[in-house]
Amino acid sequence: MERNVKLLCIRHGESEGNLHKVFCATPDVPLTPYGRQQARLTGFYLRADFSPGRIVSSPYRRALETAEIIGEVLQLPVEVEEDLRERDIGEYAGCPYEVVLDDPNYGKDAPWRWRPPGGESLADVAERAVPAACRIAANSTAAEIVVVSHAGVIAALCAAARGNNWDGVSGPLNAEVLVLEYADGRLHLRE
Repeated sequence: MERNVKLLCIRHGESEGNLHKVFCATPDVPLTPYGRQQARLTGFYLRADFSPGRIVSSPYRRALETAEIIGEVLQLPVEVEEDLRERDIGEYAGCPYEVVLDDPNYGKDAPWRWRPPGGESLADVAERAVPAACRIAANSTAAEIVVVSHAGVIAALCAAARGNNWDGVSGPLNAEVLVLEYADGRLHLRE
């Protein structure tokens, strides 16, 4: 019988892109000093309230730095999963957030379906990230797994946990922990 696994989904700490309110153009954008502090505090929170046995991270620097800092606190190594990478924002890479939000083509009624020119929709992100999260949980002996990724990826995981219902779903804050549960071959919101 398959057992339930908690996925402790964490958005990376504050990055230079977050600080300047721009969509990161490259995977190598680092955390700010505040972002590193957020990651350390999240690690202490996890150590006090959970017992994770694994840490899996997006390959992007800001997520990896967050995962490594948490890993130092928890004394766990970090594994990398390519499919947890940030949404490809296409031609908007390096642009301020408001440029995207002001684009008349931006899907304000269904933003998860909107695909930036040359990029991915949040629905596209879900197609790669949800199977990756399920695979990570299904193939693990750990009962609790830290998953460090990005706002769009975690929003996609939350929507999947709600039966692909995107209504009211938004990405978490920097270093925020959202708990999902893998059971019966799919993701569930942890109540």
